Amino acid sequence: MAEHVIKPEEYADDPRVSYLVVEWNRLTQAEKDATELMEVDPAMKELAEKELSDIEVQKDALMKQMESIIGNPNEREWPNEIVLEVRAGVGGEEATLFAGELASMYLRYAENKGWKWKSLDESRAALGGFKEAQFEVKGVDCYRELQYETGVHRVQRVPATEKQGRIHTSTASVAILPIYKRTKIEINPSDLLIETSRSGGAGGQNVNKVETAVRIVHKPTGMDVRCTSERSQAQNKEKAMMLLMSRLQQAQDEREARERAADRKSQVGTGDRSEKIRTYNFPQDRITDHRIKESWSNIPKILAGDLGPILEALAKADGGDAVADEE
Repeated sequence: MAEHVIKPEEYADDPRVSYLVVEWNRLTQAEKDATELMEVDPAMKELAEKELSDIEVQKDALMKQMESIIGNPNEREWPNEIVLEVRAGVGGEEATLFAGELASMYLRYAENKGWKWKSLDESRAALGGFKEAQFEVKGVDCYRELQYETGVHRVQRVPATEKQGRIHTSTASVAILPIYKRTKIEINPSDLLIETSRSGGAGGQNVNKVETAVRIVHKPTGMDVRCTSERSQAQNKEKAMMLLMSRLQQAQDEREARERAADRKSQVGTGDRSEKIRTYNFPQDRITDHRIKESWSNIPKILAGDLGPILEALAKADGGDAVADEE
């Protein structure tokens, strides 16, 4: 067979081609078996030669596939695991209620897609919304589909507590943090401050008697994370470290995206969580994405998880030149 620059064994851990490497290794073993059979049993030579010829054709096809994937600089590994963060912004209790509605919207969409999710940490407000919350979401293409949701979401409506019928404007921020199995971020253990505390729960339960909640502070950046979802301190520490790595990676990705944005006409956004991306106007029953200047009606249906049309429009815009400058 012809020599190739790419050596499949060097890419066994690359998720883009790992399944091809497994098949390559199977064929290599079959090739070895056929060669040995031909040596120990001359009567099987013709059959073994035919098998070796078939294996060579299959290995050539696999190699072309691997070369196409590995050699394509635009080929991207899409993680199938994310952390969804929702935080209330300006607007008091109304902002926390809106944050709760956004979280519910994404989790319902996840359920409709067959993705799995679990809460990592929640801070509830007096009226039942979220001051902030983090959720772990796992499923095929979850990051690919939700990547454009990072940013500030604005709501305009008459709050239930408003007696004079005035329209209020409130905000909540969303961050979609991809979980990469291999990250470019390296953390010095001396840069971490790790604290433990008792997890919140119903009075009298064991969850209140043992310090299982974990908070980690990254001293160089001041970034802090907290996890209370698991039953053991070790598990919460592992989850918190995962979340910290994701936030640090996201911050680095945001910086790189801003550097590239000037050269990329199809940039839907920089992925910066401080970027205003969308307004939910209840009196006019209209949701407007400011990046692509497109609107949709039927807010209740969308907040119930029917996000598909919006996500599709954003993906389409990011692949072309139809993205407008942000307001």
